[in-house]
Amino acid sequence: MSLADELLNDFEDGEEEELLNTELQARENENGVGGGGEPMGGEFKIPIGVPKPALRTVRQVAKLWDSRKLRDIKDQIEKYANKPRRAEDLQGPVEADPEYKLIVEANNINVDIDNEIGTIHKFVKEKYAKRFPELESLVVSPLEYLNAVRELGNDVDKVKNSEALAQILTQATIMVVSVTASTTQGALLTDEELKAIEEACKMAQDLNATKIRILEYVESRMSFIAPNLSCIVGASTAAKLMGVAGGLTNLSKMPSSNVLLIGKQRKTMIGMAQTSMLPHTGFIYYCDIVQEMPPDLRAKAARIVASKATLAARVDSMHGSPTGAEGLRLREEVEKKMDKLQEPPPVKAVKPLPPPIDAPGKKRGGRRVLKMKERMAVTDLRKAQNRMNFGEIEEDAYQDDLGYTRGNLGKGGAGRIRKITVDEKTRVRLSKTLQKEVQRQSSLGGQTTVRRQVAGTASSVAFTPLQGLEIVNPQAAENSSNNTANKYFSNVLGFKNIGK
Repeated sequence: MSLADELLNDFEDGEEEELLNTELQARENENGVGGGGEPMGGEFKIPIGVPKPALRTVRQVAKLWDSRKLRDIKDQIEKYANKPRRAEDLQGPVEADPEYKLIVEANNINVDIDNEIGTIHKFVKEKYAKRFPELESLVVSPLEYLNAVRELGNDVDKVKNSEALAQILTQATIMVVSVTASTTQGALLTDEELKAIEEACKMAQDLNATKIRILEYVESRMSFIAPNLSCIVGASTAAKLMGVAGGLTNLSKMPSSNVLLIGKQRKTMIGMAQTSMLPHTGFIYYCDIVQEMPPDLRAKAARIVASKATLAARVDSMHGSPTGAEGLRLREEVEKKMDKLQEPPPVKAVKPLPPPIDAPGKKRGGRRVLKMKERMAVTDLRKAQNRMNFGEIEEDAYQDDLGYTRGNLGKGGAGRIRKITVDEKTRVRLSKTLQKEVQRQSSLGGQTTVRRQVAGTASSVAFTPLQGLEIVNPQAAENSSNNTANKYFSNVLGFKNIGK
């Protein structure tokens, strides 16, 4: 940013301060503040435009420690803390119990105590920056910073040898602080400044001790008023939920989605609309059981805790399970679910590919396909012809060059080829057209061995005891009978043979 931009920003800041002073002046005039700065009620107020006096003591900014509200709460806690309470003493609604209001007020004032400690921390930082300005960046926690400042004072070189600091800070922090203290450029504080810082640190320690005492009392009484709810979200969070909801009875009537939003705060940003930094984050989101989860799972864990806390609040409103057994059971369920959320995903095992399915697919076939397979099947004669014996010389050795062989045909039994039996299943089927053509040829005089069923192995050479070899026509007798029957007429002509 350039020097001109810085000057413009300074002018703008001055204009905003002037507008703010004008508005405050108008409000004080409405409240009855006169021109001399004397209000009608008698309380003195600093007029507008007069510079404020320098802060010398912490009591100018911290008002809670001397307030009447804190004193009354401490007195009532001392009064009720020594009285033992039993579950039988609680009758009717919880809101009717006289100690219930004190528990809610004590729990709410813890927030004020935290804010007051922050105010004191800021006051001490401004004062102690004169002596050791680097300490505020090295020790961030307000209580640790205030305890360290009270222990060091003007002597910042005793960091290494201080046993009290060893109980407050870690060894690594002590080492860094000691090295920085040896090179710091701070100046010594006056007695008045040391006294003011000492008073502020002591007030912060007293406020912290009071807060611890209040928390112990709230926890002891919440385990009596709402034992089951305290088991799940803790006594402090349970008291906050009951205080904002208007009592345990009203809390038990709320759905879990509304219980989750109890205590949600919105942050107003300059020049922007009111938006919440984290949506759906109330008291339950900041309880211990939810904050122990990883940041990405806290929203889901808060919803789980809210649902179980609602059930526990309904049990407590009916005075059920005074020992907190139901709350412990619900907390175990919450812890199991949270452990399940944090489990790593299962490792995917590397599975080998399944073996391929080589089974032939089923082919659908009807009656026609089955008959066709029967006709096309390999016959026993063909199987015998295709089968050969190793190392045997075939009978028809003179035909080796032709590559023809009968295989095992005629080699079994008597050595003769038996008559072929016609299997009706494998018999060649003739179509009707072909059957008509064969019948026509037969009517014209042509005859075949298939039609006459004459064996194909019939020979025209016969052996006779008288003449030896004799050539015989096996169909001569049949031809002579046919010629005798059709002596004058031929089958080709259109005449018919009329019996005698």
